[in-house]
Amino acid sequence: MPYKKNHNVYFINLGMIDYKKAWDYQEKLSQKIIQEKLKNRNKPFQEQTITPNYLIFCEHPHVYTLGKSGDFNNLLINDEDLHRKGASFYHINRGGDITYHGPGQIVGYPIFDLENFTTDIHKYLRNIEEAIILTLKDYGIQGGRIPGLTGVWLDHSGSGNPRKICAIGVKTSRWVTMHGFAFNINTDLNYFDYIIPCGINDKSVTSLFRELQQKVEISEVEEKIKLHLATVFEMQILDLEPEI
Repeated sequence: MPYKKNHNVYFINLGMIDYKKAWDYQEKLSQKIIQEKLKNRNKPFQEQTITPNYLIFCEHPHVYTLGKSGDFNNLLINDEDLHRKGASFYHINRGGDITYHGPGQIVGYPIFDLENFTTDIHKYLRNIEEAIILTLKDYGIQGGRIPGLTGVWLDHSGSGNPRKICAIGVKTSRWVTMHGFAFNINTDLNYFDYIIPCGINDKSVTSLFRELQQKVEISEVEEKIKLHLATVFEMQILDLEPEI
């Protein structure tokens, strides 16, 4: 069936925002796309409208999130310790296991209608990884993939000390995506000590700061990620003020 594809993506920067508030905003945008798709189903092709796509960047206060199939035992501290660390916890509806979000980390939420791009979820994940790998290359760092493990890794070829610098976990409904990636820039990596990140207990995590031994401007990295996402997905990014 023909589909009116739209490669324009509205970019929204939410800055520092509570995790639940950003999650609710994702749900709002996702449902907007889904409802548009449902309306189009009963229209002739000529009368169908294009569906919008969104890309959200933000940072979160300290928070741990567990995917729907994740193991709660991978959270290594209790509620009292969470409170003492100034962190919160959410069991959410994305794939993957447990991860951490916090200040100094770029969290990206693509809310895409994949029928505008590709209805291959594996290709979608590899495209996100590729944009992060290209961003790392801009800083002289070789990132890559480990077979069977989603995300972007350093020392990924099997020798040395493999460590994750970007975690990825997504959800799709009617080919509309939610959740996304968490790229450690100036992140306090000590917060990863209280979980088994992504349920993988034999590999470590890292950040751009740790690898470069210097602080990097978040806004600078964001612009590079946007550029590479636009290239990999062959999309046009348009700025949009958030309605939140």
